[in-house]
Amino acid sequence: MPDWHAHHTHASRCERSRRRGGRARGRAARYACPAGGEEAAMAEQDAPQISEGLITEEALERLRSRLGSYNRPSFYGLGPLHEEATRDNIRHFVRGIGDPNPLWVDAEYAASTRWGGIIAPPTFLYSVYWTSGRTGGLPGVHGFHAGNDWVWRRPIMLGDRITVQEQFTGLDERQGEFAGRTMIQSSISTYRNQRGEVIAECKGWQFRAERRAARERGKYQREPYAYSEDELFEIEEQMLNEEIRGATARFWEDVQVGDEVPAVVKGPLSLGDIAAFEAGCIGGMAHVFSVRESRRHPAFWYRDPNTGALEAVIRVHAASGTAGQAGLPMAYDYGSQRMCWLGHPVTNWMGNDGFMTRLYGEVRRFNYLGDTTWLKGRVSGKQVDGADHLVDLDLWAENQIGETTAKGRAQVALPTRAPGWEGF
Repeated sequence: MPDWHAHHTHASRCERSRRRGGRARGRAARYACPAGGEEAAMAEQDAPQISEGLITEEALERLRSRLGSYNRPSFYGLGPLHEEATRDNIRHFVRGIGDPNPLWVDAEYAASTRWGGIIAPPTFLYSVYWTSGRTGGLPGVHGFHAGNDWVWRRPIMLGDRITVQEQFTGLDERQGEFAGRTMIQSSISTYRNQRGEVIAECKGWQFRAERRAARERGKYQREPYAYSEDELFEIEEQMLNEEIRGATARFWEDVQVGDEVPAVVKGPLSLGDIAAFEAGCIGGMAHVFSVRESRRHPAFWYRDPNTGALEAVIRVHAASGTAGQAGLPMAYDYGSQRMCWLGHPVTNWMGNDGFMTRLYGEVRRFNYLGDTTWLKGRVSGKQVDGADHLVDLDLWAENQIGETTAKGRAQVALPTRAPGWEGF
């Protein structure tokens, strides 16, 4: 049984240290309770025993036999989280990614825009289904969402009913420092509205790695970052002063190559941030649904060694002890979460009259609990394609220690001052 007294004593010491400011006081105090207070205390308990799958030729043959097949897109075997772009679903999603743009939630404000009402952010489609090559196979071999390539054809209007079809398209082998032999699993999905019109296509990929191999190599081990009060204050000030272009049109003619996209900051990443994203984008299951799924896919579940409760392996995103079994020092964010974040500065920058036509992103490093991420961008090109006046953006995510944790690019259609322009 866990030592609950030790658990609470540790958490209390951590909180008292924060109130005292450790060795410094005021805004110079630094915050570095290992793995985040109570989370660290739980990590000190017995490590969970999660499935240890292997990449074998037999398992790969079974998986290759399914190449080209179509899957039933589903979270936990329960189908999509959202099948309709309702006000509630859109609101839950934008709260989960931390996007305060009123175009997504304020009906009165949105009615005055060219759209005539609320629309969903393009990345809302992650909450319908997130395409990451999650096409099954290799039970007990960990999957890490590594990137997406989106192309949007039309906006997501309030009330749109959305369906998605996914095809398993690729399985390639790589050798890497993280876990040695890894497999890159890829798929492509098409999202349609109730009229059968294509809203978007998305390519996604993940890498599959043996957990034991990742643990033994320990490539991404590091300590939690210690923030000063000044740093935390500045991060919060940047959040509160986020620049949203909104109703002020950004015309194609006014954009220059080299222009900076105002940064969006998110963090330090908390368990609450993870939970909000799960609620708005992934959903979950409880009780009988968990038991059913654990019987169908036992390698995706484990018993908590302290409580006996069933837990899904996605606890790597909230429990550092579970993340440790996958070779990581702390719990970390979702790859789809970071992709949604990459889209956030783009929609801020383009204003209400813009339309994001493409978003490409690669998740390069892990974003751990306690990390802060700055989403940045820069104009890299301009072009005219028929009636569309397009701007290309380079994007990247940078953390508090200067690591680039994601890289990507976007393309945006902007309004033009050219005669005869009537919209997209």
